[in-house]
Amino acid sequence: MRRLTIAAAALLLTACGQPAEKASTEATAATAAEETGTATATAIRRDDQRNAYFGDLHVHTMYSFDAYVFGTRTDPNDAYAFAKGGVIKHATGRDLQLSTPLDFEAVTDHATYLGMLPAMFDDTTGVYNHPMAKSIREAFRNRDRSAFSAMLPYIGGQVENDDLLDKTVVGNTWNKVAQAAEANYEPGKFTTFIGYEYTSSGPEMENLHRNVIFAGSGHADMPFTRLDSTNPEDLWDWMDAQRAAGNEVLAIPHNSNGSNGMMFQDTTFDGGAMDAGYADQRMRNEPVVEVTQVKGTSDTHPLLSPNDEWADFEIMNYRIASTLPSQAPGSYVRDAYLRGLAMEAEKGFNPYRFGLIGSSDTHNSAGSFDDDNYWSKTGLLDATPQQRGSVPMDKPGTNGEEYADSVNRFWGASGLAGVWAESNTREDIFAALQRKETFATTGPHMKVRFFAGLSLPEDMATRADAVEQGYAAGVPMGGDLLGQGTTPPAFFAWASRDANSKPLQRLQIIKGWVSGSETHEKVYDVACAGGAAVDPATHRCPANGAMVELATCATNDDTGAAELSARWTDPDFQAGERAFYYVRALENPSCRWSTWDALRAGVAPRPDLPTTIQERAWSSPIWYVPAAGDAG
Repeated sequence: MRRLTIAAAALLLTACGQPAEKASTEATAATAAEETGTATATAIRRDDQRNAYFGDLHVHTMYSFDAYVFGTRTDPNDAYAFAKGGVIKHATGRDLQLSTPLDFEAVTDHATYLGMLPAMFDDTTGVYNHPMAKSIREAFRNRDRSAFSAMLPYIGGQVENDDLLDKTVVGNTWNKVAQAAEANYEPGKFTTFIGYEYTSSGPEMENLHRNVIFAGSGHADMPFTRLDSTNPEDLWDWMDAQRAAGNEVLAIPHNSNGSNGMMFQDTTFDGGAMDAGYADQRMRNEPVVEVTQVKGTSDTHPLLSPNDEWADFEIMNYRIASTLPSQAPGSYVRDAYLRGLAMEAEKGFNPYRFGLIGSSDTHNSAGSFDDDNYWSKTGLLDATPQQRGSVPMDKPGTNGEEYADSVNRFWGASGLAGVWAESNTREDIFAALQRKETFATTGPHMKVRFFAGLSLPEDMATRADAVEQGYAAGVPMGGDLLGQGTTPPAFFAWASRDANSKPLQRLQIIKGWVSGSETHEKVYDVACAGGAAVDPATHRCPANGAMVELATCATNDDTGAAELSARWTDPDFQAGERAFYYVRALENPSCRWSTWDALRAGVAPRPDLPTTIQERAWSSPIWYVPAAGDAG
């Protein structure tokens, strides 16, 4: 194994303007108000056709061991203030503020050693005088990161009779996390969730992290951490027990791209055979997966999807907190969907029938979602363009290298969780997560809807009541469509742009299916900017002339669309084949953050990095289930 960097090793551990809207109904928010203990019961407008809400369910503050090491000194209350549109401070002292406030958020600090680093600097705590605490403080004074390596065995649970961990500190910090969520919950306006990160890993830095999110005020007395078990299946047992005790909860896997194939493998954690019970428990506890965040995108990989021209997007080929390569099979969600279909066809169960969200994984208490205003993730360690490898260093490295050899250069300004919910309350947003009516974006507030049905009207794409028809005659994203003989399903896909980002270039439907013993995938363009027709032979839109002037990052935004929609039928449909379908919406190209760094520094963009990106959104899939007797 290559030597880990010390900083990295710490990681071991809106009504949418859609085609149709129905009159909203009124309901009281008494339940939500009672949950907070502070909110006043008021009338919350609930829309039975649901609105799009955007949030971040992966946020670290000073209570995370690594974030504190990175210089972050903002807490959960600061994180929520930022999410609401306020200004907070970066570790360098610069102001951080969102261009568009969020609708919901969860602070998810690492539960392992939660709050212990701040305690080591607090002379009123019992841990202050521990030799390790003294070493850490000395390291901060001398700006010597090497001292932190001595803590890694503690964080990894490799120290017997650990006398550094103070569970009273952890419990008190956990209470502060919960109290901040309660204090900042504003039903109907801004929703918070009590949560934390479970930082499991495989034997060689394979990432198996999950964010654990509680539905309401009820939560565990103490988090379940990697110090309890590194086996995610033990986490699910604990979650089932929490649920039985009245604390509804779910977990969200993230950075599967860094799992080296372990996140979506064909066996259990310990290498045993999966069965229907395993699949049921996994889907009960993990209904959605984080497909995009600062450490890359986990939709698919060029090695897995060689015929997908857009597969090579913000790819990070390393395991988390290392420079070890991460194998693609078993690490990306499209591959997981295909594996799940194959298991279902052969064995009758599918452990990978999950929806999609995005989130940031910021360790600055503040997600960085805009490429033209990017502050990366790890505080003092990647605060400058030189540190993150986007512009030349002030002087050559020890081997004459021009740029810092940092994995940070593969990171991106991503991502956001989107949900379709009746209102901006805990109960409605959590219910959307459970039923997988969710979508992910790489940062822009673009909206995506997706329905499938056997009798969707032919004019769905132009109807004023398209969404009402979608719910009445079909199923939304996250659902199963049950086949009826040879009747082909129809799909309604819709997306709208973020007015503060680039216009849309194309709307796509991605299909995966099982034919015999083989799995297949295909990408279909279904709507094109400018009303252009899709080529029926290639299933591709023509080029729309979108351009980026790299000298200024200027774009010709008149070539894109504010909204795209289509009613589509699968030209390759076979009634007996299990399949999944999901939407991908692509913006026109724009400058990547590394190009913005270079532009501001007055240098050419780094030649081995992409100069532009196409921001995008993904819907959760709809699964087509053949009628009984039809499936092969």
